[in-house]
Amino acid sequence: MPYDVYYDAKPYIPWRLRMAFRRALANRIRRDSQDRWPILESACRQPEGWPGWPGGKQFAFVITHDVESGDGVAKCDALMSLERELGFVSSFNFIPEGPYKTPESVRQHIVAAGCEVGVHDLYHDGKLYRTFDRFQRHAATINKYLHAWGATGFRSGFMHHNLDWIHELNVSYDLSTFDTDPFEPQPDGVGTIFPFWVSAPATAGSGSQVSGLSSQPSAFDSQLSKGYAELPYTLPQDSTLFLLFREAGIDLWKRKLDWVAKHGGMALVNIHPDYIAFDDDRGARRGSQYPVALYRQLLEYVKSRYAGAYWHVLPKEMAEFTAAARVQKPRTPIRVCMITHSDYLVDARVTRYAEALAERGDSVDVLALQRSPETPKVQKVGGVTLHCLRPRFAKREQSRVHYLRSMLGFLGACARWTAREHNRNPFQFLHVHNIPDFMVFAALYPRLRGAKVILDIHDIVPEFYASKFAKTGRSRGIRLLKIAEKISAKVAHHVIIANDLWLEKYATRTGKNGDCSVFINNVDTSIFYPRPRARNDGKQIIIFPGGLQWHQGLDIAIRAFAQVLTTLGSNRSTSFRDLSTLNNQQSTSSNPSTLNPQPSTNLEFHIYGDGNVREELVRLARELGLSDRVRFFKPLPVREVAAVMAQADLGVVPKRADSFGNEAYSTKIMEFMALGVPVVASSTKIDRFYFTDSVLRFFPSGDTKALAEAMTELLTDQQAREKLRANALQYAAENSWAKRKRDYLALVDSLIPLTGGRPGANCGTSACPEENRETSGVLIQH
Repeated sequence: MPYDVYYDAKPYIPWRLRMAFRRALANRIRRDSQDRWPILESACRQPEGWPGWPGGKQFAFVITHDVESGDGVAKCDALMSLERELGFVSSFNFIPEGPYKTPESVRQHIVAAGCEVGVHDLYHDGKLYRTFDRFQRHAATINKYLHAWGATGFRSGFMHHNLDWIHELNVSYDLSTFDTDPFEPQPDGVGTIFPFWVSAPATAGSGSQVSGLSSQPSAFDSQLSKGYAELPYTLPQDSTLFLLFREAGIDLWKRKLDWVAKHGGMALVNIHPDYIAFDDDRGARRGSQYPVALYRQLLEYVKSRYAGAYWHVLPKEMAEFTAAARVQKPRTPIRVCMITHSDYLVDARVTRYAEALAERGDSVDVLALQRSPETPKVQKVGGVTLHCLRPRFAKREQSRVHYLRSMLGFLGACARWTAREHNRNPFQFLHVHNIPDFMVFAALYPRLRGAKVILDIHDIVPEFYASKFAKTGRSRGIRLLKIAEKISAKVAHHVIIANDLWLEKYATRTGKNGDCSVFINNVDTSIFYPRPRARNDGKQIIIFPGGLQWHQGLDIAIRAFAQVLTTLGSNRSTSFRDLSTLNNQQSTSSNPSTLNPQPSTNLEFHIYGDGNVREELVRLARELGLSDRVRFFKPLPVREVAAVMAQADLGVVPKRADSFGNEAYSTKIMEFMALGVPVVASSTKIDRFYFTDSVLRFFPSGDTKALAEAMTELLTDQQAREKLRANALQYAAENSWAKRKRDYLALVDSLIPLTGGRPGANCGTSACPEENRETSGVLIQH
């Protein structure tokens, strides 16, 4: 809407005032866009099945001109003469019903000289894309000019674009996009330096149907009605370099051209004859023109530096090549923000998502907590840029007030960061992880500006809160959390639930039926995989890595561990091999009295994690006289903890079934399985839903004696260990993240439009909502 007002008022705003505003804005944007202009590194990826340029040329070079005034029309002949002198040809795009008239003799002269004529918008007033109905009406008129001029190419004014709508035109190519240009009113580029084919959707009307022409379409027209070639400009526009930034030379042109040539792309430049000073430098002194010598330098540089290495053609010839090869647009990388009120380095669920997106080329920023003062506030991890916005102190979580204060502080920091960064370089997608659900409001500003949002429910909050702070479902706090849960769900376009048991409960409670998916904590087998035994200290290690909350049942495990020590004895000289041999002897001997009923061992219980019951657990171990046997460690990054877990003899997951833990899926179980470490787990509803006795050793939840017996069994029965290990490795392989990752990436792509235009602006039908066609730009051009 602000741009509609601007374009209505533009004819009455003095040129100098417009340029002063644009230059100030452009300089600010330039400072914030150094990572994506003039070069967007990801734009160099070749399309799948790329055939290469004809004749084995290194790159392609295409010249186009947008003529925007009568003065520009008058300069066309001089411009063609300059190009012809240096061995180049170009296309000239004229405005059919704009501020000037283009004599037929001028167009004929251009074509006779071996150049090309195209259509540049209709009125060039910034209003072509206001509604689809308006575009469709104007398309009929534009098609008449295309036919009358013998033109096959189109470029809209101000580089407004919607690749779906272009199918309404009888064109073989469109020139309205770019690889990267943050200074345009609609700054979303197509992210590639290659031409590509845009197939017509099955429901789209062909241009010939709306042209209003009585003549029958030719065979070539019929072919083109099935699609068109999109030719993005890849060198900065002359108006940007010399009018906005008043560059004194062509260094930026040369830098970008060299980069495009290096990667074998298409160097397409857009030159405005109106802005070139041929006869004197008065216009250049005023800042409204630039010396023709600068353009000559570009052509001479191409000719001398890359002699014989470039394929120089007109746009229509490039369109024919693209149509014949059916070059498909490479997937445009998206900008992603992932938000988690946790330590990212130890949160395997979040790292899986983030690294999967980064691995395929997306730009991923993660906002998380700082694990310690020594942790860098910004660092690159696994292709992801990690921003630690707030420190994390586990002790604060013991108080509900401090816990809430920590979350609200982090929410505010994330909301400010995402708003600032979205204005600088828009996000297409934000993935927000609970706890808490209301963290999704950190994505509200980008969402209102067109970004898509997923809310990931790791833990269902009302139940988690009740377990953590011993509250009932009727308490005021729980009621408030359910209200917050419902409101938060409405902010998200889609919700991911961590397990199947929560799906119906959450979807029904929030009204998100149909907009929820289940992604359990599938194990990443590139991180969690069997490793050779590296320990030779003679110890046997039982291990638990994870959050230290009451529902995890670590107090049960510590008490059970004390019983295991009593059963196996306290002598530290016996090895695991001795225990296995002894167990086999006990099972076959006819005289049990001749065997030692309490074999010695060197067992330790290692606990890696933080949480609000850590101090209670340390105190319990001390009271049981186990301070030297139960050892507590700080959480480790995912890859480090995987290496530590792989060296353990037994994993334990002792969750309480009469609490939140009964339905909370445990990541640790699958990780132990993938590492080849046998695991003992409590018989909770959720774990019985996903696992069987063939892959892990269950015990009745809360039963200390039963847990001790299960731990003892697996420590002493090598045959049972190996059987569980083999079955678990197979289960982990069949349910790994490698297989589920495709589904997540497909979900993300289903939320984000794949065609040109800003998110939400590509419906391509007359039913397209008014709000979806607005130009979401940051800089008003020309």
